Amino acid sequence: MFKPVIGLEVHCELDTKTKNFSAAPNFFTEEHNTNVATVDLGLPGILPVANKEAVRRSILTSMALNCEIPDEVIFDRKNYYYADLPKGYQITQNTKPMGTNGYLDILVDGEIKRVDIHDLHLEEDTASLEHYPKYSLIDYNRSGVPLMEIVTEPCLHSADEAVTFLEDLRDVFLYLGVSEAKSNYGQMRCDVNISLMKDTDKELGTKVEMKNINAFSDVRAAIEYEIKRQSELLSKGESVIQETRRIASDGKTYSMREKVDAIDYKYFIEPNIPSTPITKELKDELKTELPELKLERYLKYIDKGVGKEDAETISKNRKLADYFEEVLSYGSDLALTVNFVTTSILSTLNKLEIEISDLFITPKMLSEVVKLVSEDKMSLDAAKKLLYEAIEVKTDPMELVKKKGLSQINDRDTLLKLITSIMDENPEVVRQYVEDGNKSAINYFIGQTMKQSNRQANPNLSKEIIIEELERRCDKDG
Repeated sequence: MFKPVIGLEVHCELDTKTKNFSAAPNFFTEEHNTNVATVDLGLPGILPVANKEAVRRSILTSMALNCEIPDEVIFDRKNYYYADLPKGYQITQNTKPMGTNGYLDILVDGEIKRVDIHDLHLEEDTASLEHYPKYSLIDYNRSGVPLMEIVTEPCLHSADEAVTFLEDLRDVFLYLGVSEAKSNYGQMRCDVNISLMKDTDKELGTKVEMKNINAFSDVRAAIEYEIKRQSELLSKGESVIQETRRIASDGKTYSMREKVDAIDYKYFIEPNIPSTPITKELKDELKTELPELKLERYLKYIDKGVGKEDAETISKNRKLADYFEEVLSYGSDLALTVNFVTTSILSTLNKLEIEISDLFITPKMLSEVVKLVSEDKMSLDAAKKLLYEAIEVKTDPMELVKKKGLSQINDRDTLLKLITSIMDENPEVVRQYVEDGNKSAINYFIGQTMKQSNRQANPNLSKEIIIEELERRCDKDG
């Protein structure tokens, strides 16, 4: 009956060595008030200096989000008072954001949806407050941390769309390497604006805002609860109040304060930071740093014939996707490469708790192992066993093959000799097949053949010879 209309304001802390306008170090710590400088504390006589790397990372992100890039960097003052803002104003961007009129395509229920982005601007984060029953304390570690704010248009219509956008946006940050985007550290959080309207309405409904939500699960819960709450009010002919609400641990939202008029922040250009041109040379340089993003790679892999689940797994992580594509660049079989990467490689990374860049097996090494299987020189199981051993002893897999003579046995006469010997040693199992027709004897002899050949026997050829030899013995006894 009612159509939800959702807009998001996403905040992401940039991973830079120092803060946005001071030389204070920028890293997460639980020690209070250690990463601070005079600028962060708003002391008299301070002068901010813009962080060049924060500017570069903001422009790079704007490019990845298909935004229009301004011709210069300008910062503004946003004037308001709150305890976590020591200067009484925030240095942000209003006149010329780092990017405007962008978009990010996301995949929801098998369909591509374009999420329009109003702007991306770079600002300084506020200090953080810790509240106790009778007092509050301020930690200035977060004060001045470079913070990107990305504001979408009100173009999302469900919790699924909103959460998918947030997940994909986080993956953009990780792909670009601009932020760790860890929600549990407060490095990525968002405000959710939601209203309801009828399909026949021409104007948006009354907006309710929920601020500073860290967990994506809480974003989903807040949206779903607000859709239910507002729908019930409107169905009864009651009005939705324009207000700010919070999501609680019970999955419900509760009113914090009513919001009737927009706050006048009295923006004006920051006088202490001169404007800086964004040159064509800088834009061209940053364009060379733009990677193929997750959705592009996902669709590319699907087009090549990779299954949806595997394509999603590989494209999720840029380093893993780069590794996968480099293996393929050596001419490796696609299906086998997918198999190795999504099983052996990922399980090893999880077991050792390392990044793909720390893995001993290089893409070239893996391509050689894949080639052994594709050329029937080694079974898939034997190749995976070889790979695990190579990782454990940190030795090139092909060196192990040469050292241990691990190439697959494909010679029919050699396999026939081994199989007949095994059958002669197990007459009772042969009898079960010949006299009783027990087909499980085939699997028994396959297992014995693989065991006695140290898993080097070609499994398909071995099975073929085993069946032929058992049938020959049937005819002989018959």
